[in-house]
Amino acid sequence: MTLIKIDGSYGEGGGQILRSALTLSAITQKPIQIENIRHNRKVPGLRPSHLSTIKLLGKICNAKIDGLTVGSTSIAFTPGQIQDTKICENVGTAGSISLILQAIIPIALAGKKLELSITGGTDVPWSPTANYTKFVLSEACSRLGIKFEMNIKKRGYYPKGGGQIDITIHPCHTITPINLTKRSSKDARILCSFSGMDKNQITNSVDSAKEMLQQKGFFTQSEITQENALNPGASFTVYSYDENSVNGADELFDSKTDFGKATITSFVNSDLGVDTNLSDMLVTPLALCKQMSIFTVKEITPHLETNLHITSEITGCKSGVSKINGGYEVRIVGSEAGI
Repeated sequence: MTLIKIDGSYGEGGGQILRSALTLSAITQKPIQIENIRHNRKVPGLRPSHLSTIKLLGKICNAKIDGLTVGSTSIAFTPGQIQDTKICENVGTAGSISLILQAIIPIALAGKKLELSITGGTDVPWSPTANYTKFVLSEACSRLGIKFEMNIKKRGYYPKGGGQIDITIHPCHTITPINLTKRSSKDARILCSFSGMDKNQITNSVDSAKEMLQQKGFFTQSEITQENALNPGASFTVYSYDENSVNGADELFDSKTDFGKATITSFVNSDLGVDTNLSDMLVTPLALCKQMSIFTVKEITPHLETNLHITSEITGCKSGVSKINGGYEVRIVGSEAGI
């Protein structure tokens, strides 16, 4: 089979291209070669966190992989058959488990059951919090027919990591198209987890966040959990969903900012079908859906733009973006040759 060549410097030019391209390669059984990996980054090439994702994907689909070394700017990935899989994996230190799961969860579309226990970072910079993955991404995936159960057994913050997530991803044989265009719900839920920090400080931050939401007309529930971790840290997630929307926002504790304030502001402003982070996560599975899906989002991020391009390169899916009042409408329909 002809190797599909992917330019890793396209668009945002980072790890997003790797995750999306390799996931689709595994599902569609199409071999790919990714060149110019992280070409636009200060330190180009694969980093240890990327190796963990690629190795795990390789185990799941029995792939042959060339170029799998730190600093490599080119890899060739030839997938084999995917079987029901049960794996324990330690990514080391605070490598993001949530980013790994972005690549793994869509593998459900191959119709196999995956049971994974992953040790690493649950709530780390430049990555969705574990609660976002468990409560926001899972809700969106369930609308597509992708079901998973996720247990956050231990929190792992930067820089030590050491967190653990167990996840069971069920086989998906038919992808359901979505139509998420406008948030109507005024119910919101706040989840905050913290370790090794002053409880009163965290509680005050959550109370302030609830007040901000209430001032905007939201009915808010909150849950604060104090958990063990190898080093101090805290994460804040807020979300809501209704028939026509799935929206969430999150952040990590930073002593230089008001914990939760930026997240609440982002969440309140995200009043369309999906939030900006979720928008790019939806593209990979939707590229394999034969019916048209529609969602609206406040902005077209570099990650979303990149995913629309990469999925088209591998699956032949078609997409369109149009400006609407207050944001953008995205339409995606998969190619009959996708799977």
